[in-house]
Amino acid sequence: MSRVARRKNKGRVLNGLLLLDKPAGESSNRVLQKVKRIFNAAKAGHTGTLDPLATGLLVICFGRTTKISDYLLAADKKYRVVLKLGVTTDTADADGEILEQRDTSKITEDQILQQAASLTGGIKQIPPMYSALKHQGLRLYELARKGIEVERVPRKVEIYSFEIIEYQGDLVTMQVHCSKGTYIRTLVEDLGKLLSCGAHVVELRRTSLGPFTDPIMHSLEELDQLAEQGFSAVEQILLPTDHALQDWPAISIDENQMIDIRNGHAMCLPNLPAEGQVRIYDADQKFYGIGTMREDGRMAPKPLN
Repeated sequence: MSRVARRKNKGRVLNGLLLLDKPAGESSNRVLQKVKRIFNAAKAGHTGTLDPLATGLLVICFGRTTKISDYLLAADKKYRVVLKLGVTTDTADADGEILEQRDTSKITEDQILQQAASLTGGIKQIPPMYSALKHQGLRLYELARKGIEVERVPRKVEIYSFEIIEYQGDLVTMQVHCSKGTYIRTLVEDLGKLLSCGAHVVELRRTSLGPFTDPIMHSLEELDQLAEQGFSAVEQILLPTDHALQDWPAISIDENQMIDIRNGHAMCLPNLPAEGQVRIYDADQKFYGIGTMREDGRMAPKPLN
């Protein structure tokens, strides 16, 4: 048997979405590999890295569902973050080494609200050295661990809201609603600079991603328990692919139109949006795939079923 054939036969073919509650202390990729083993899945990927310190929503796509992972990567997100004022670390979170400590006794809630408001809207962030971005083929965190710092290009992100939930002593619990590419550690670090006391992340939890605004998440422990009952038990908690696209318009295609769609022909149909993407369903309301609007008003189909 060839190496290619062996690779193709490795693992079970699954399609769907898993809303995982990532535990603290592990990388997103390591958690992904654990999930793949539990499901014995041939193909799976996650839709947005969480720091090892972070917990919460990690959407994992199996099989053909990985084709829509880019859309989830581009989605807006919400986080609940506990930050500590007065202490700066080299990683901007509690896993790092303390660099500086300052008094916070005179900082008021109004000051925090004022400076947090100044960090909302379209802002530019410099990605932290302790991140997975690459520089000349190496991850930035690999360089940072060697004491090497390189210049990073600022990136524009959107902070829709940055609000206080609770404020006790030097600990502040806040909720952040932001666009893709936002580094919460950098946001907290910048808030600490504006308050002239420094700050770092103590706890971070992703609570929302794209259409999954109030998700029921599943822990690794729950997956292990279900796996003891067999693969069919863990498969029951997978969501269909189109659940990741629920905020897109949906169109139904009749049998004759579906012939053209399956042949990959772009089509002009009534009630299509002027731009963006749509979900395509056949006459039996079975999800077929996605359609992308072109400048000429026609929809270009892409199968996912």
